[in-house]
Amino acid sequence: MRVKNNSFTLDSIDIKILELLQEDARQTYTEIGRRLGIAHSTVYDRIKRMENYGIIKKYTALVDAEKAGARNITAIMTVYTDPKESEKVAEKLCSIPQVLEVYTSLSEELQIIAKVIAENQESLHDFVATAVAPLPGVLRIRTSVITKKFKETQPLIVNDPKKLTPTTNNENKQVELR
Repeated sequence: MRVKNNSFTLDSIDIKILELLQEDARQTYTEIGRRLGIAHSTVYDRIKRMENYGIIKKYTALVDAEKAGARNITAIMTVYTDPKESEKVAEKLCSIPQVLEVYTSLSEELQIIAKVIAENQESLHDFVATAVAPLPGVLRIRTSVITKKFKETQPLIVNDPKKLTPTTNNENKQVELR
C-alpha cells in the first residue's frame, strides 16, 4: 500500500490479503503468508496499516439467522422521494434499527432502496406506515417481501474481471468462477 497526501493505493499483495481475509478472517498471519509466499511479519504489517487507514473496518461473523432461530421476514423497500429531501430520508432510514442496508439509485426518478426486517407482515406494515411514510419528502413506497433466498454473500474485492466471468466446466457441466 502506497500512501500519498492521505490517499492510498493498494498493490496486488494487499488485494490478495483482503481476498483471503474475506474468505476466512480467522486465518493466521502465518497461514496467509504461506499461501502468498511472503513472511507473516509482512502480512501483519500490511493488515495493521489497512486497519489504521480504515480499509479493513472490522471483523465479524456471518450468522444464518434462520438456523439461529430467528423467524423474521425480510423486505426490499423502494422509497420514491422528492429529490430535495432524498439525502435526509436516506440518513433517517440509516438510523432505524430495522433497516439493514440503504442505497440510492437514479433511474427515471430518485429512489432509495432499503433492506428491512420485521417480525411479521403486520409489524412490517406498521413500520412502513408509521416510520417511513410520514418522513418529509417521501412520495410513495413499494415494498417487496422476500419469500426465498437463493444467494447471500458479502462483496469481494476483485481486481481481475475474469474472476467474475462464469465459465462452463464441460466435464460436469458446472458453472465456475475463475
